[in-house]
Amino acid sequence: MTTNTQDNVTVEDQIARVFEWRRGFNAMHLIDLGMHLGLFKALREQPDATPQAIAAQLGLHAPYVETWCTTAYSFGLLDGEDASAGRRYRLAPHIDLVLASPGHPRYLGGYVRLGTEFATEDHRFCIEAFRSGATVPFQGRSDAFAEAVAEGTFGLQVLSARKLLPELPGLKARLDGGGTVLEVGCGTGRHVLQIAKAFAQARVVGVDIDPTGMKAARTAIESAGLGDRVTLVAGDVAEAVDPATADAVVMIEVLHEIAPGIRQRVIDGCARALKAGGWLVIVDETYPSTLAEARDNAFLFPIQTGFEELTWGNVLPTREEQEQLLRGAGFQGAIGRSTIGEGFTILTAQKA
Repeated sequence: MTTNTQDNVTVEDQIARVFEWRRGFNAMHLIDLGMHLGLFKALREQPDATPQAIAAQLGLHAPYVETWCTTAYSFGLLDGEDASAGRRYRLAPHIDLVLASPGHPRYLGGYVRLGTEFATEDHRFCIEAFRSGATVPFQGRSDAFAEAVAEGTFGLQVLSARKLLPELPGLKARLDGGGTVLEVGCGTGRHVLQIAKAFAQARVVGVDIDPTGMKAARTAIESAGLGDRVTLVAGDVAEAVDPATADAVVMIEVLHEIAPGIRQRVIDGCARALKAGGWLVIVDETYPSTLAEARDNAFLFPIQTGFEELTWGNVLPTREEQEQLLRGAGFQGAIGRSTIGEGFTILTAQKA
């Protein structure tokens, strides 16, 4: 048995860690304020502005804005300098994309909001949930929750439609020839629309069991004028989708949200929906299999997700569990595996 200890860690080291984590909490609160109050947007539109000018523009209390700017500068979110007419601030490099550009693939506003608006409530619920084992599932929450999830995963959706799918051997030709992509867990419909736009001749089918997301998806598809090529199906892929109808099946941050007891059934349904030679593409997170992996930086993000989504009833699969699911569904060839971003796993498998 391997023992993982921190024998050389001092009490001062542990105190410093707690203070660092507390600063992280404050940083999320500060970012959330910046988005809600329009501070990042104002600085994107008027770089090198004074806090007083920003406050006047937005109708805010100038001393509060000045403290917000100083703190954001300390965290590296803003750049600036002292000047005779007062301090001036601008967004630090790339913060315009990350925190001031909703709709951009690199925008993280939705991810921040999942923490500040929803994880905060979930953490309060944890005290009782740890005693009872109760959960509040992902499905059926508010429109705001569904939209925050969609916004938080938008970069992965763009990556899937613009890079992952086109690069799979033989798939682009199929889709350009009028083939079909099935998304399992389509949510609010952002990804099915991205796929439809990336492959102008393809049909796209989205399936989901969450009525809140499906309602938003129907509205989005109608607004985009793509109802002739994009279809939504309410229900379980194992029952609601005909066999051998899809050239590709994609799941974006969905696998770990499926209850472990029915995962094999869902993956079996995905395999059943594929035509011969079709591809299954899963973008998800991989939980550590060992304690050594639990302290590996590559697993920091999955570890965090596993805790944040504990009371959603979500259980992240390990590598061994992921591959067992694919093999159990009949995928016998090589399983593609790569990692992107902060710790997202891309799995690909082709149906024989």
